[in-house]
Amino acid sequence: MSYSETTRSITVTVEPTYLEDQSSPTEDRYVWAYHVRIENNGGETVQLRRRHWRITDGLGRTQEVRGPGVVGEQPVLAPGQSFEYTSGTPLTTPSGIMVGSYEMETRQGESFSIAIPAFSLDSPHQTVRLN
Repeated sequence: MSYSETTRSITVTVEPTYLEDQSSPTEDRYVWAYHVRIENNGGETVQLRRRHWRITDGLGRTQEVRGPGVVGEQPVLAPGQSFEYTSGTPLTTPSGIMVGSYEMETRQGESFSIAIPAFSLDSPHQTVRLN
């Protein structure tokens, strides 16, 4: 399942994947990879400067992650270009939610924020409660 959101003609698409081989439910360790595609469908060249993630586990505990760029890069996207990367996150619960934003900068030095869509982290180990 993929999740997409567009801000100012820049589309962010995220596809999370549960990593069974890196997870250890008996030790409360659940790991996901997420593949991100950032597409510049606008008319201006932009650079990804910073990232901000809010990761919430299945118990509602929230962790904020901020930093420069993504996977050690601050990609420049000309009109029509895209950038893709894969990263990951561990949780101590079998499910959670991630949401965030990227800070972009134009050639003129204007900074603006683009949304990363909220996406759910689901593993086969979560208990399903029927209401």
